[in-house]
Amino acid sequence: MPETNYQVNPQLLKDLLEEAGDGRVQLPDFQRGWVWNDKRIRSLLASISLSYPVGAVMMLETGGSIRFKPRSLEGAPYSTEEAAERLILDGQQRLTSLFQSLLSGKPVETPGRGKKTIERWYYIDMQKAIHGEEADREDAVLSIPKDRRLRSSKNVIEADYSTAELEYQNMVFPLKDIFNSYDWANGFRKYWDHDQEKLRMLDTFHKSIVTNFDHYKIHVFSLGKNTPPAAVCQVFEKLNTGGVALTVFELLTARFAINGFELGKDWEARKQQLKNIGGVKRPVLGKVSNTDFLQAVTLLATRERREQEMKKGNKRPPAISCQRADMLKLELTEYKKWAAPLMDGFKWAASFLALQNVRDAKFLPYRSQLIPLAAILTVLKKEMLTRGEREKLARWYWCGVFGELYAGTPATRFAWDLPDVVEWMRGGDTIPRTVDNVLFRARRLLSLQSLSSAAYKGVHSLILREKPCDWSTGLELEHFNEFDYAVDIHHIFPQKWCSDRKIDKDKCNSIVNKTPLYAPTNRKLGANAPSEYTSAIEKDEENDEAKLNERLRSHFIDPDLLRTDKFNDFFNARHRKLVEQIVQATGKEAVWDDDEGEEPPDDDEDEVNDEDE
Repeated sequence: MPETNYQVNPQLLKDLLEEAGDGRVQLPDFQRGWVWNDKRIRSLLASISLSYPVGAVMMLETGGSIRFKPRSLEGAPYSTEEAAERLILDGQQRLTSLFQSLLSGKPVETPGRGKKTIERWYYIDMQKAIHGEEADREDAVLSIPKDRRLRSSKNVIEADYSTAELEYQNMVFPLKDIFNSYDWANGFRKYWDHDQEKLRMLDTFHKSIVTNFDHYKIHVFSLGKNTPPAAVCQVFEKLNTGGVALTVFELLTARFAINGFELGKDWEARKQQLKNIGGVKRPVLGKVSNTDFLQAVTLLATRERREQEMKKGNKRPPAISCQRADMLKLELTEYKKWAAPLMDGFKWAASFLALQNVRDAKFLPYRSQLIPLAAILTVLKKEMLTRGEREKLARWYWCGVFGELYAGTPATRFAWDLPDVVEWMRGGDTIPRTVDNVLFRARRLLSLQSLSSAAYKGVHSLILREKPCDWSTGLELEHFNEFDYAVDIHHIFPQKWCSDRKIDKDKCNSIVNKTPLYAPTNRKLGANAPSEYTSAIEKDEENDEAKLNERLRSHFIDPDLLRTDKFNDFFNARHRKLVEQIVQATGKEAVWDDDEGEEPPDDDEDEVNDEDE
């Protein structure tokens, strides 16, 4: 019979926590940080006090061929690598919570609201624990601030446990003394002058609560030090930590760590480089995540595997893919091979996007579309594209944006894009599926009303791509962005003006009635009718009518319709102009819905409009 790869032994909680305190039990360095909040800690302590099971712990014995760098549990004294006898694979959150609250002798630092950290001591209300129902045990576990005083919302002290005498008086037991309760119990007896009723309560508390902690055992699954690395990896893929499934990045971090490669540190360095590649700020790459990067690497690696198998004559080569399962199969050698070239791919992607006037992550329609874009440019190995290549890539990009094809996690589309677009840009005749299948409905512009929509951001970028000028200064708005001046999307006919005239809210807030403006210029618009603010701009800036008209046209605005406050005529004319820009960018004809007619209906009704903020 083959020797088992693991052993299962129940171990006293106290002994397990003491081993964590002296470093015999530690964590693999790649494990995520401790994240349990106050509520979960209280619930865990309540379960232990009732001798309820809280789940098994899994560990790996050290000293074998797998060399994970260890680190102490949060709150535990620093321990040397030589001290580690076992590493926690599953159970970090529970053991850290129990160590800090029961054995560290210090208040527990736990996540509070937002990004704040709170410090808490944990107590058990002796009377509630003895006389209350088991279902209410969590209410008997008290979470007390660092100074051991509870305050009201008006900062009035409502309960004070800051001295041992006050603990005795209020009959609350400090859980930091649970494994060494003799001295506290002796002090309790003296404080109450050996009152028989209090002694009976203390005895009952000891038998029903303290003993449960003293005798509590946790089942520990120990993987032997000779466990094969593949088996350890599989364990990680099956485990949950703190009820949250391990991410692909964490799983690969664990697997790569077996070979001494610190994926976390490697990514942090690359993350900083992406924001400032070659000394140039690239804010459009500011939100690229570790998963985004791994997906792009996996696309490249699986593409290479497929090509190698095809060269061997394999009639069923593996597919190009970057699904979760494919990412988990990524080899360290593949990551090392493609990570550096991919950095260039992302750099070139940022340069390409700048030509499309997408320069900031705030206005990037789809972060996910960066994944195939960077992979495509990595394969092409070209920083400078020819005009024809650039036009094809731009067409694919805008079809993805206005087809709204990259919402969610479209890993299947990524796998199409890489071979489709690369072949097309190399001169192939087959139109990429992302381009071929796009259908853009002109009416969609009416429902684009905020930055939450990728197509809304896309229209904004197309307007900027045509180098519109600021209405007051005449400078191209692109220059304001270069110097970090505030340029944002604002209403052309102001909101209040529209509201006062009962203009349809959807039309008023549509991207058709918005355009990028320099903040001081936008303030000049106020809530005034266009006929008023255009005159004011000409007067204040000493601009003549012809110059301002030229600047308005750079935003696809008909000056005559704007100056005469004809909202509907303005709206329909600009709608057509913006649809024309989308058709030009995508190379695909727009579909005008039947209920719209061939084009947006003309409306001769005169109306007037305002500004928003």
